[in-house]
Amino acid sequence: MAKTIVANIMPEETRMAILEDGELMEVAVERSESGHLVGNIYKGRIANILPGMQAAFIDIGWDKNAFLYIGDIFLPTKHNGSGGNGFLSVGQEIIVQIAKDAIGSKGPRATTHLTLPGRYVVLMPTVNYIGVSRRINDEAERERLRQIAERIRPPEMGIIVRTVAAGKNEEDFRRDLEYLVSTWQSLAARAKRAKAPVLLYRDVDLVIRIVRDYLSADVDEFFLDDRDAFSRVRDLLSFISPELESRVKLYEGRDDIFTHFGIEAELNKLQKRRVDLKCGGYIIIDNTEALTVIDVNTGKFVGQTNLADTVFKTNLEAAAEIARQLRLRDIGGIIIIDFIDMDSDEHKQALLEALNAALKKDRTKTNVVGLTGLGLVEMTRKKARQNITSVMYAECPCCQGLGRVYSPETVAINIKRQLRKLAKDPSTARSLILQVTPRIAQVLTRPGELERLEQETCCSIKIEAIDSMGGENYLILAGKD
Repeated sequence: MAKTIVANIMPEETRMAILEDGELMEVAVERSESGHLVGNIYKGRIANILPGMQAAFIDIGWDKNAFLYIGDIFLPTKHNGSGGNGFLSVGQEIIVQIAKDAIGSKGPRATTHLTLPGRYVVLMPTVNYIGVSRRINDEAERERLRQIAERIRPPEMGIIVRTVAAGKNEEDFRRDLEYLVSTWQSLAARAKRAKAPVLLYRDVDLVIRIVRDYLSADVDEFFLDDRDAFSRVRDLLSFISPELESRVKLYEGRDDIFTHFGIEAELNKLQKRRVDLKCGGYIIIDNTEALTVIDVNTGKFVGQTNLADTVFKTNLEAAAEIARQLRLRDIGGIIIIDFIDMDSDEHKQALLEALNAALKKDRTKTNVVGLTGLGLVEMTRKKARQNITSVMYAECPCCQGLGRVYSPETVAINIKRQLRKLAKDPSTARSLILQVTPRIAQVLTRPGELERLEQETCCSIKIEAIDSMGGENYLILAGKD
């Protein structure tokens, strides 16, 4: 499988796309103005404690307080002198790391389980633990990496060996770990001096995170369209992974890099609920704040043998596309999939296996629970950052995010109701101007409609059709008597 990373870098925004065999599979966007919070470490102050929710709100100096659940609280005496496990008080200073960005009306979620990610290892300075990435399947390699981690890790600290570390030697680990330990020591020293709330550690920008988290041996090419970023990446790789340096390339084409690779057109599809399948079927994706529902339909696909075979083939193609859309739109939380009903237990099992296989490519943790009694597939996907649609799109000012607006007939009735109410007020002008959209104007000017309304309200009403008005908007103005 050919794998390509494409980075579009502007002063205001950095965009990253991952292509697998030419197909867009993953997108990330980071705005210079807002940046991201996940991974940042703060010395905060406890602003409020809610015993009923077993949680606290932490002032981190941001516009929203961070939410800290009791299960994410561990205060080792060694590192911050607080001692204990979850004993908090209002006004207390505490070191936290952001685990989830602010999403919707919710503030960012924090944890006291601190981690500092490097290229090959993740340092956990407050816990005594060794772990190896589950994506490394070879048991002999896992054991070799575990032994290296045991030899090099600092006393009373933890290490997680990352997937990209497979095949690396002990010296690679040591260089990575030395930098992380040095970062932790600087962070801890600043925490003792600084007054809360204060930022102690900011995670690296998206360009460097691409190198740290995405650029591995299975990536064939990494294109960037900014010379400074290209130089930064090459310099970093010459130190940590020189074997990958030649795969980084500067794009100097005339077209925008996302347009050149066909990414821009794919991004424009992300706002659509409907995703067409190659077989002629389609899926519908609907989101709420914590739940996503995906519906599968056969559409134009009629198959070639029988109904069961047609349904099964549609569901299999839908499973692969759903796994892609989850990555592409970065959908998290609870996900319910309504595949087309199947009678065969063999087909049901094969579908679940196909979905799980497609999800293995996803770096984000997923869990397929299985089929419910109603035949729905339940699954979860970890949510950490604002997804691509949240960054790119704002709530529609016409429908306030509902996806629907009142029909012209409904608005016309509402206008008549308002006019009748105004007519009862003696102070209301007897000559009125009604500004509406052309579609609503058509409803109000149907034969006899306006005459009856004027007679009923005892008002002279002039209707003006305004092309620039929104679908539900209208104005009632006083005219000249």
